[in-house]
Amino acid sequence: MKLLVIWRLLTVGGVNAGWRNRAIFFKKHGIDIEFLYCKDLGGLHMMKDVAAVYVTKDEKEIHHLLEYNHYDAVIVVDTNQAYKWLSQTNSRRPILIEARTPEIIKLKRNLEGFDKVNPVKFVVPSEHQRRVLSILVKHNSPIEVIYNGVDTSFFRKLPEDQIDMMADPIVSNKKIVAYIGRLDQRKNWKQLLKIAKLVQSERDDIEFWVIGGDQSKDRIKFENQRDKQQLNEFIKWFPVIPYQQMPHLYAKIKQSGGCTIATTKGESFGNTFIEAMACGVPVVAPNVSSIPEIVVHKKTGYLFRENNIKEAAESIYTILDDPFLYEHLSNAAIQRVNNHFSISQCATKYIDMLHNVMKES
Repeated sequence: MKLLVIWRLLTVGGVNAGWRNRAIFFKKHGIDIEFLYCKDLGGLHMMKDVAAVYVTKDEKEIHHLLEYNHYDAVIVVDTNQAYKWLSQTNSRRPILIEARTPEIIKLKRNLEGFDKVNPVKFVVPSEHQRRVLSILVKHNSPIEVIYNGVDTSFFRKLPEDQIDMMADPIVSNKKIVAYIGRLDQRKNWKQLLKIAKLVQSERDDIEFWVIGGDQSKDRIKFENQRDKQQLNEFIKWFPVIPYQQMPHLYAKIKQSGGCTIATTKGESFGNTFIEAMACGVPVVAPNVSSIPEIVVHKKTGYLFRENNIKEAAESIYTILDDPFLYEHLSNAAIQRVNNHFSISQCATKYIDMLHNVMKES
């Protein structure tokens, strides 16, 4: 089987991390994947070593790909331009739509024109996202929930002698609280600064790391606010960390006795949660959208009420100050990923769905 995945943005984010993991697993099971993106936002390095990648908006090039590369199926991820391209070709291949955008207004925009291609199935990464999508499509539309999977042979608890301590970020003697992801309105970096400011006023044994955000639209605003609030030393920012270094990053957080922190307003899934958990790092996150499907409160991390800065800080302290609780959370997090979010489980479910789609087409 040969598939084409179309998504407009080649980022170092959860969508591409999920598809990278799937592509590697699929190849072992006789399924080749190629990727078509409209724009590279710094994610090429994480995809080019696993599959063929095309980055273009040129309609002639795209039509050529669709006509002559003999794809058995096409998967469109939140890219409404693709419906036009696909409707202009003569192929009868099945088309699936992955609806990943958590904001309903943006998701509606990304789905505009999907009826031109008669998709055989919608795929979503969580039950929460199924509920969001069901508002926008017919009540009898086939929607399949398939969680993102993580490669637990790559993201795992590393022995101390295998951790790359010389690569950035360099650890100090403080406990690390790490925010991982873009710097934009939905990821809610302003709330992160409020939490960090509160922690700075109460503790001297903790430091924050911000990982990523090099291509984010709010990066300059973040820099200015971090400086204005005198948080430059307390919040260390690493705009670019290669994807291949992420297990070492999580290992450093765990070695310090730290955790990750999310302040997002909503997620359809959240790959950084399962990556951290697979490496034994507890997660602190708001109790919103799909997050409770991933992070179990007081078992694999702590969930705080949305916008409750004090509760977020107290959750961090609870995890960092109790070594016995920390190890319990760490071990339970690893076990939860193994039981529910391993790539072998999630990608196998995806493969089974694809085979069923091909039989019915």
